[in-house]
Amino acid sequence: MKKSAWGLVDAFFDKYDLVDHHIHSYNDFVSNRIQEIIDTSEPIELEQGQYTVETGKVTIEKPFIKEADGSKSKIYPTEARLRNLTYSAHMSLEMRLLKEGGSETEFEKVYLGELPVMLKSEICHLHGLGRDELIEKGEDPADPGGYFIVNGSERSIVTMEEIAPNKIILERIGEEDENRARAIVTSLRSGFRARISLEYRKPRKTGVFLRISFPYVPGELPLVILLRALGLATDQEIITSISDDFNYQMIAADDIQVSLDKLKLDSDKMEEMDEEERREYLIRSAIKYIGNRVAKGMTEDYRIKRAEDVIDRYLLPHIGTEPDKRLEKAVYLAEMTEMLLQVISGERKPHDKDHYTNKRLRVSGDLMEDLFRVAFTSLTRDMSYQLERSLARGKEPSVKQAVRSDVLSENLKHAIATGNWVGGRAGVSQLLDRTSYMGTLSHMRRVVSPLSRSQPHFEARDLHPTQFGKICPNETPEGPNCGLVKNLALMAKISEGSDPDEIEEVIKKMGVIN
Repeated sequence: MKKSAWGLVDAFFDKYDLVDHHIHSYNDFVSNRIQEIIDTSEPIELEQGQYTVETGKVTIEKPFIKEADGSKSKIYPTEARLRNLTYSAHMSLEMRLLKEGGSETEFEKVYLGELPVMLKSEICHLHGLGRDELIEKGEDPADPGGYFIVNGSERSIVTMEEIAPNKIILERIGEEDENRARAIVTSLRSGFRARISLEYRKPRKTGVFLRISFPYVPGELPLVILLRALGLATDQEIITSISDDFNYQMIAADDIQVSLDKLKLDSDKMEEMDEEERREYLIRSAIKYIGNRVAKGMTEDYRIKRAEDVIDRYLLPHIGTEPDKRLEKAVYLAEMTEMLLQVISGERKPHDKDHYTNKRLRVSGDLMEDLFRVAFTSLTRDMSYQLERSLARGKEPSVKQAVRSDVLSENLKHAIATGNWVGGRAGVSQLLDRTSYMGTLSHMRRVVSPLSRSQPHFEARDLHPTQFGKICPNETPEGPNCGLVKNLALMAKISEGSDPDEIEEVIKKMGVIN
């Protein structure tokens, strides 16, 4: 029996490596995600659209070094360690400047900056080398790779644990008799995270039961007003979309009644309108109410425009950011409301936040994506500033001269060298533990929770049954980090995500959905 069990372990490690999760995600970041970030970034426009900068394909060269005498040569990790250099690859991007009414110019290759290279990834010189070749290059053949060399220091990006995005998490607030609950969605779309929180609580005096909060809107909004703004114009539409249960419908009806005064509707005006006009009037009044929150003191047209912009961009962005997605968002919120009311009535149990179904692990590629997106945005801003300067001076603008390569390089290098990441997180990259070989492997498979170290968080620190076979039950530090810093189990494998559009296509082919 023992022999066959170890045979299984050997078979597993013949196929997978201990740090595969870091290397695979970094490879995906280099081959797909960098191009996606560049393609989806805001276009650079100058002088009210007279000039536009178009971007094409990005190319990444394997690491090389330019010496003081101008000679170019390959650089291997050992040399980078010894000479206190950064082991990085040169990035170039196809760009062209188009003038309104002018002829189309050819794309030119522009040097963007340097990208720190993960050891043993596809763009590393060590990728695919055998044992003898690694020894020849001064490397330990047993070294797993999966880390970076910045200024001669070996730095590892630690896997981050987070609540699953685009998923409704239901939780009770306080004691059961308080009758308070919350539904939270962390909506994620191309790197932008929006936290949408829907809460049920008994109102003080004249208030509503259901309130919602989302980014760029101060305070809480009555849910029924937001549903109205999204296109569920009539009272009946709102009530029936939330639930078929009479008790839940009554809660929604109470909220509608209370919130009507806030909309400042003109009943005489409404009587003169036909059904379609009345619908438009109700939706516009709800948008106006939100506009008064997001752009107080501005003109009416601006308030409405700003409210619509906030709803489209920051409310559930994973559903879509186009105006025609509003009704879908309304249906999603209505479903969410029914689930929340079921928690209140005791028909549905709240979610366990510590259950591993409700968690996701963010590995090197995901964290590098966040970093690159911010670094590329600051490069485009700097670039448009440089181009505007040359236009103001009456010079012919040049894309090559406008790109300052150190902007991107320094942003990336600084974050990996210090561990200070975008979003105010610290300690994302750490100095690789070289105390022993086991210590190194353990460090590469570390999983860190973002919760505060100073608070008790007893439930989060506990060993959860769903961690069985995924997280090591023994290896965790003592002291304030206990249970918050974990390690992957020996044979745990982090699955890679799939493209939602591909999945949708497969489901359609199966005939499950139209």
